[in-house]
Amino acid sequence: MLRPLGKRVIIKRLEAEEKTASGIVLPSQAKEKPQMAEVVAVSKDVEELKVGDKVVFKKFVGTEIKVDNDEVLICEMTDILAVVE
Repeated sequence: MLRPLGKRVIIKRLEAEEKTASGIVLPSQAKEKPQMAEVVAVSKDVEELKVGDKVVFKKFVGTEIKVDNDEVLICEMTDILAVVE
């Protein structure tokens, strides 16, 4: 696995909703990428988060990479907006 450096975290997006609030099923290309994710790894410089936390992050951030067939985002700590409790 990767260990981020500086004040960075590695997050994995949570699955997007497949239906609208009114029950309309969305095709995969119409789905918006979710802005909620689970923390996969944190650097030693990040004390506010831990692995397993669910977070909300800014819309267009980070570097997407594929690790072990999983797509993850490496982003700055400042890109994380909130922890979901």
